[in-house]
Amino acid sequence: SNSASQWGSPTAPRKALLIHGLTSCSSSWEGVAQLLAFTGFFVVAPNLLGHAWRRGTDFRMSTLAEDLRAYFINDTSYDVVVGCSLGGTVALSLLQFLPKTKEVTVILLDPPIEREATVEMDKSWVLDIVSNVKTTKDLVEEFGWSRHACVLAVLGVSMCDRTTVEGVFSHNRPWSFSGLFKNIPPHVKVTVLAGDPEAGAICLPEHVPCNIERLNVRVLPGISHVIQVECPEAIMDA
Repeated sequence: SNSASQWGSPTAPRKALLIHGLTSCSSSWEGVAQLLAFTGFFVVAPNLLGHAWRRGTDFRMSTLAEDLRAYFINDTSYDVVVGCSLGGTVALSLLQFLPKTKEVTVILLDPPIEREATVEMDKSWVLDIVSNVKTTKDLVEEFGWSRHACVLAVLGVSMCDRTTVEGVFSHNRPWSFSGLFKNIPPHVKVTVLAGDPEAGAICLPEHVPCNIERLNVRVLPGISHVIQVECPEAIMDA
């Protein structure tokens, strides 16, 4: 069954759908969701398959996206869809499901688009994260994030297991999703916010095709892969 976090009033004038990344969970959006709710959004953040104790066996990008179709029943539409990391690639796979009843802004936060060359290295790195769960204190010291953000990061990792990580990497080969940018519907505008590779970001601007209408790319100097924690204002500006 589906599970999600919500913020703001269901009668708010605008709606936002926030899709978390690998080893994360819906609660990780707390900071951004509060900002959106304050500016008049009703915010819904689903938990992806294999996360927040949700079981799964098929972790193809198309299946992760298909699982979220429940959030679009009865032509439910969103003004803004934000996807972080893996959630950004899932959001790209969702473009065809977005109801055509209103204009939609889709914001992708450092999504892994072309990772085939480093996929085994990526998998080892993420498996290590779930096998050796760091404490809140470790994360505060390592990244300098707020204690609140670190608590939520630890929570997400604690509710995700090796099976999900193994599945996500083995069911999405080759890891190549830049072709999805070619299918941006006329009512959708996509902004890719890429972090700084020097700071550990994984979406390189050259992975995003050029000259596609309604597609913009912005690189955030000095910001790592975790944009929603380090630079939430960039999301609000987009």
